[in-house]
Amino acid sequence: MKVTQKHFLLLPIVALGMTTSCKNNGINKSNNANQHAPIKFIDSANFDVSVSPAENFFKFANGSWIKNTKMPGDKSRWGSFDELAEKTDESVKTVLESSNAKSNDINESLVANFYKSGMDSAAINSKGLKAIDPLLTAVNNVSNVEQLLDLIIVNTKQGLGTVLGMSIEPDDKNVNNLVVKFYQDGIGLPNKDYYTDKDPNSQSIRDEYKVYIAKILQFSGQDEATAKVNADKVFALEDKMAQSMLRQQEMRDPVALYNKFKVEDFSKQTPNLNWTQILEKLGVPHQDSFIIATPKFYNALSKLIISEPLDVWKNYVTFQTITSMATYLNDEVNNVAFDFYGKKLKGQKEQQPRWKRVKNVVNGTIGESLGQLYVKKFFKPEAKDKMVTLVSNLQSAFAERIQALDWMSDATKQKALGKLNSFTKKIGYPDKWKDYSKLAITKDNYAQNVLNSFAFHYNEEINKLGKPVDKAEWFMTPNTVNAYYNPAFNEIVFPAAILQFPFFEFGADDAINYGGIGAVIGHEMTHGFDDQGAQYAADGNLSDWWTPEDKKKFQAKTAVLVKQYNDFTVLDSLHVNGAMTLGENIADLGGVAIAYQAFKKTKQGQSNELIDGFTPDQRFFLSWAQVWRGIATPEYTVQLLKTDFHSPGEARANIPLTNFEPFYKAFNVKEGDKMYRPETERAKIW
Repeated sequence: MKVTQKHFLLLPIVALGMTTSCKNNGINKSNNANQHAPIKFIDSANFDVSVSPAENFFKFANGSWIKNTKMPGDKSRWGSFDELAEKTDESVKTVLESSNAKSNDINESLVANFYKSGMDSAAINSKGLKAIDPLLTAVNNVSNVEQLLDLIIVNTKQGLGTVLGMSIEPDDKNVNNLVVKFYQDGIGLPNKDYYTDKDPNSQSIRDEYKVYIAKILQFSGQDEATAKVNADKVFALEDKMAQSMLRQQEMRDPVALYNKFKVEDFSKQTPNLNWTQILEKLGVPHQDSFIIATPKFYNALSKLIISEPLDVWKNYVTFQTITSMATYLNDEVNNVAFDFYGKKLKGQKEQQPRWKRVKNVVNGTIGESLGQLYVKKFFKPEAKDKMVTLVSNLQSAFAERIQALDWMSDATKQKALGKLNSFTKKIGYPDKWKDYSKLAITKDNYAQNVLNSFAFHYNEEINKLGKPVDKAEWFMTPNTVNAYYNPAFNEIVFPAAILQFPFFEFGADDAINYGGIGAVIGHEMTHGFDDQGAQYAADGNLSDWWTPEDKKKFQAKTAVLVKQYNDFTVLDSLHVNGAMTLGENIADLGGVAIAYQAFKKTKQGQSNELIDGFTPDQRFFLSWAQVWRGIATPEYTVQLLKTDFHSPGEARANIPLTNFEPFYKAFNVKEGDKMYRPETERAKIW
């Protein structure tokens, strides 16, 4: 099933992680700390004191860390999140390695068998492409367009890459009912921009991608010359599909994506795609209507399925099948895939060790089985109690800010408060775990285990149709260092793994926790009121609860933020896309403001007590800044600017603070300083 952007994350799911070393009661000692004494929970060795906090707060707080940190060879991005993910992964590794395949606990036996199958590189290499022989034979047996469509449907049900971006989701305008949705899908580069951008780097990536396609086709038995010719044709087909796709920022508009059709009516628009038959073969018959998020794409696909030669389509499906499974196959195939997607696209020097790669697969397929074992061993129940209090404090602070808004009418304020007060809060782990007992996992067939898992989850999703929406369901595993807001459920969700330093620490002063996890809580709450979330009402439905005047004011205020981020440059000349990242930028701005307001209600927040020379407010902002500490390869930085709805860490740390008067006071920011922004140019939303 397709992963959509309906869940607004703290970080992109592909770049999880975060933790700094927390030894000696949270004090990180360093021989380099000669400018400031080490500060509890804030390591002054990370500072660059040659930079004034009023000039660049991110570099002041993190500059020495950035200068002295070497990117791990198996990473394309490294920072606070990644450090915590690394720490969490080490904990998960002990769970994986100690799990017993013969355990009476079904979760433990599933995890043990899956992990063992993935770690058996000798068996995987011995099988080679034979592990997916039936999939490739099925492609070879296709002799007409009808059979081609049938195979695409079969592959969709098996979780392989296809042109059918299918999902089962709540109907945006009736969230108590589930509906079948289709999104654009089927290209091998990250998004449309990679096919259309004319700069030399983009052209180089396209050239390398064609080489990659050819190498993959050679694994199917084609000679080098034939594979090269066919690769060019496969790329040309993908290029035609990409031309009909929406761009990344256009995929953020829930109204534009809400295109509900009668099945028979949309079949008339796409005469070569009989959706009644397609849905029946997908296992979801008797659907009167469905949602086509990207009609232009499927209109184009209807033409391409006939206009493109069958052999081109067969090569395309062969390529998609192998590249979809490359991670689970022998080293030769896996390394070819890594050379392109890891080295070329991300600048990653080496692959992660096998145990991490297998851990990622186990977490992505039977994640709640693994999550149960992780929670039992590593989660402190008292952390949940503390989080409940923090969330309540942040919710109260947000309510106060809404009531004090000078730009919003009382009528809209009441609707906003109603939505805020109806938030569902999920902390730590699910109250009800997924049941994987009917999933067949063996210890000696990794690729088949993956395929079985894909098919299991597909059937799990389509079996939800016609049943009440399960609002207890989680869409992130407990051992994931991230958080999300889900507009359909109007919920904020904080997995167990994020409840660790530097986000959250029992022994830390309030400034640290409110600047860390407090800002995360505020961030997710604000997602309910960002440019996307604000289009959903308290009941989760996509509906307009704003007065026309208030909506205009809101849009004018968000436009200020778009410009601020558009003006932010990366790698000297590349700019952040302020429109694409707007939702996350609003959430960051709201998150720090809400967390600060809640912090000021604490005993420390109301005091002037210094800790290692820093005021409570200064420690709050330093905690905020260290959360966004990070570095990335140039290649991955370019990719993130094109694909990521989140801004780079420096922008996330600095820009919200340039709009926030308490920061000015805390660090004596004056007109003429680079962190100074004239009052009339500051973004003030929530």
